[in-house]
Amino acid sequence: MSLLESIILAIVEGITEYLPISSTGHMIITEKLLGMESTDFTKAFIVNIQFGAILSVVVLYWKRFFQTVDFYTKLLVAFLPAAVIGFLLDDMIDAMLGKVEIVAVSLLLGGVILVYIDKWMNGKAEDDEITYPKALKIGFFQCIAMIPGVSRSAATIIGGMAQGFSRKTAAEFSFFLAVPTMFAASAYKLLKNHELITGENVKILLLGNVVAFIVAMLAIKFFITYLQKHGFKLFGYYRIALGLTILLLLALGYDLNLAD
Repeated sequence: MSLLESIILAIVEGITEYLPISSTGHMIITEKLLGMESTDFTKAFIVNIQFGAILSVVVLYWKRFFQTVDFYTKLLVAFLPAAVIGFLLDDMIDAMLGKVEIVAVSLLLGGVILVYIDKWMNGKAEDDEITYPKALKIGFFQCIAMIPGVSRSAATIIGGMAQGFSRKTAAEFSFFLAVPTMFAASAYKLLKNHELITGENVKILLLGNVVAFIVAMLAIKFFITYLQKHGFKLFGYYRIALGLTILLLLALGYDLNLAD
């Protein structure tokens, strides 16, 4: 992986991690467009540059992130389903990475949900109190995002709104939940592939995390402002258009899957 490729992937990660459009799906697509091979280091890089995206949440929300023990306990409860299921299905999840057809279908179906989610939730009484049962349910929604193309942000925000949260509260809890979830996934992948993190690869990882941090901060600020005013429809239409485009290219015989 070149420095330029790492910068491009980090920009894509920073933009898409907190938007409901699937960061993993876009990273896989970007790899293909760049003509990259899906090596062990590339897969590790995609996960590990989430450290930069995590830090952006902590910096932006540092006053609210460092709260009571009760707040962290609720985050832990929401994190547990992904921790357990992710550990048990790690090899299966890795096998799905690079399968563009899975990404396309996930983008399409998720887009349809986002187009109608505001209508489905319209009239639902809002209750922004975060309880343990609500946190656990959001945690199970997060597990859906283990499928490439399913946005972690979208899954957890929809999970929050299904529990009665407002858009803003659901989005912010999704950001907070990303910290332990992405930190655990990144740390586990780093530990699992520590022999790859040497020499030039260290420089590539550091650069990727710095770029992802800066871009993610900008993306979060944009998303919260836009979401409160306009809702999810634009993101839904984008996902549908992208998913259909990929499926059309596959139907026409283009090989979009990454080479191992």
